[in-house]
Amino acid sequence: MRGGSGSDIGTLTALSPGPSESGLYVTKIALTGVTGNLGRIAVEDLLGRAGPAGVVALARTPEKAAPLAARGVEVRHADYDLPDTLDGALAGVEVLLLVSGPDLTPGVRVAQHQAVVERAVRAGVRRIVYTSALGADDGEGFAADHGVTEKAIAASGLSYTFLRNALYSEAFVGAALAQARQIGTVTSSTGGRPLNTARLRDLALAASAALTGTGHENAVYELRGPLWTYPELAEALAAALGGPVGYREVTDAEAGWLGALAPMVRAGALAETGPDLERLLGRPATDLPGTIAALLAR
Repeated sequence: MRGGSGSDIGTLTALSPGPSESGLYVTKIALTGVTGNLGRIAVEDLLGRAGPAGVVALARTPEKAAPLAARGVEVRHADYDLPDTLDGALAGVEVLLLVSGPDLTPGVRVAQHQAVVERAVRAGVRRIVYTSALGADDGEGFAADHGVTEKAIAASGLSYTFLRNALYSEAFVGAALAQARQIGTVTSSTGGRPLNTARLRDLALAASAALTGTGHENAVYELRGPLWTYPELAEALAAALGGPVGYREVTDAEAGWLGALAPMVRAGALAETGPDLERLLGRPATDLPGTIAALLAR
């Protein structure tokens, strides 16, 4: 963790401006992306922590968030591409979870995020919790948009919490699980070198904790899961499936989408570890067997 104290990670925010039905005062927290994978898990956890009072669900298509509205959550229309929708969406909000947009077209995501930041300042939002990515401070490759967004938030004068998420474990483990079932072998071009990923659910729960806990102001968290290797993944899949699963090295070209990341893995760029994810979760991050079990249970 960089910045902030981190000493009260996981402590639920108690009373602050914003009336609830009980007459107490709770922080008004808004979340974007509530119909997406990460946002949906985060809002569910937030409801479990504090109930619907003070929770605002922001959705590009509010109809898709109807189940949340039925549970007493205030649903508001917010479209990154329609900045005028953001003024009403952010009215009265104190803490905002800004889930990074999925559009990777050059310039689009940065413009979307900057629009949200500008309207958040106008609306009087106090803190933005942003789902960034590891490597954002380098400003290169796929993390470049995140680096620009972090700088825009920091320059806005708002308090911030940057969640630099690892790559999702499900993408790697899910692809390997499919291989194991189809051909009984897992392949990669990683050279057996370790990499860290994190389960999507863990990252979403960490976001919820950062929204509701104390000590997260102007903090940067690098959310890494446990290190693992592809040979270890093959062994874990064999144990879970109850049959042999082999492992075979292939070329980057043969490795498909993983081949684009493999040079970084072989160079050790994804082999760093850190305690931030476990601290936010208040428990160990999900390991390979746990991720496999979750995928098999779907």
